[in-house]
Amino acid sequence: MAEFFDDTIAAISTAMTASGIGIVRVSGPDAFLIADRVYKGKHDKKLADQKANTIHYGWITGDKGEILDEVLVMLMKAPHSYTGENTVEIDCHGGVIAMKKILEQLLRNGARPAEPGEFTKRAFLNGRIDLSQAEAVMDIISAKNEYALQSSVKQLQGSVQREIRSIREKLIYQIAFIESALDDPEHISVDGYGEELLPIVQQARAEILRLIASADKGKMISEGIKTVIVGKPNAGKSSLLNVLSGEEKAIVTDIAGTTRDVVEETINVRGITLRLLDTAGIRESDSKVEQIGIQRAREHAQDADLILYVVDGSAPLDENDDQIMELIRHKKSIVLLNKTDLALCVAPEVLGDKTGAPVIGISARENQGIEALEECIREMFFQGEISFNDEVMITNLRHKHALEEASAALSMVENSILDGMPEDFFTIDMMGAYEALGRILGESLGENLVNEIFSKFCTGK
Repeated sequence: MAEFFDDTIAAISTAMTASGIGIVRVSGPDAFLIADRVYKGKHDKKLADQKANTIHYGWITGDKGEILDEVLVMLMKAPHSYTGENTVEIDCHGGVIAMKKILEQLLRNGARPAEPGEFTKRAFLNGRIDLSQAEAVMDIISAKNEYALQSSVKQLQGSVQREIRSIREKLIYQIAFIESALDDPEHISVDGYGEELLPIVQQARAEILRLIASADKGKMISEGIKTVIVGKPNAGKSSLLNVLSGEEKAIVTDIAGTTRDVVEETINVRGITLRLLDTAGIRESDSKVEQIGIQRAREHAQDADLILYVVDGSAPLDENDDQIMELIRHKKSIVLLNKTDLALCVAPEVLGDKTGAPVIGISARENQGIEALEECIREMFFQGEISFNDEVMITNLRHKHALEEASAALSMVENSILDGMPEDFFTIDMMGAYEALGRILGESLGENLVNEIFSKFCTGK
């Protein structure tokens, strides 16, 4: 495979912290030559003369021949490496100074510092992976839970790529047929072809819409469910946040209105990531500061994936509760009847009738009812389980936008067919859909966008 780069890059690929092992990676046409300049093995063997996919024991030496560290060196030859280039990985001791010394020595001997994500960028540009797989690499690194990790691994293995390529193959076949018929009308007829094309276009659009529909679920799995805790002052919202997070994240007092601003915490509930937001208690207030906090609570509730409405079960409902119930109406919500360890003044049935949401009795102070809440969240969002056996989920906003553009283009093809428009109208919009889908794989992307995508990667990956 042809290489796109004539220089060789190097970077530390493990975290810059004290650890058992550190990895310094070198990739490019001169990777073996540069490694030989700093490596000393037994019997003075040269790395460039060794077989691919082998590991060698030795030392990295400084300018004066002094030993910098004892290492294992792994050799991978193009095109059978992550980047598609000659690659050397130096496994050294994980001290920050040791790794820096080895990297500095490589840079002094011909390598240049890798830019963020440049190893993966080279893998993409050298044809080892497409852009959807490259983006999955970063998703794996930043996965917040097991399900996000599984989804990202499937994308790295090509799940999204296969779906997109299948749709594009169907479209390009039809485009090629119509173009050929228009160029050679004497031998290829397109009479009545719109009727034959319509179900093909409709099926392709249905497949795209299915992928778009998976984006909300994919976003929640990868980024977490935005969960806003609302309720009156002193209902137990901050206590709930502390119980769920396992830490004293929010100040809890008997003074109403203690929480003035939003307190945010990310937690993992049975493998599902929740982005918890504890908000100011909603009530009528003359305090300008508290009013700002209440307004923020309302704003966060508007775009929440889930609302946890905490009710003080030891006090009667009032007009503030009525406002909150109106706020959460028609939204995905769970009502938490708190302080069940005390005498209750509110019946669960009343709350259920007024909100239409499931009601769970809890005691944040006594840590009761939390398991029931966790199970309710799991059932509410994922019907009790998440399976990745055959499902392909879109977790990248860039992919979703491209799919929406492709869907709109195919909708125009459908309209053109139904309106009896000439066949060349079909190909224009089908090509638009084809190109939009291609951007997911990295085709027809400008250099600036490619650079922007990889700039978000960590250095050394």
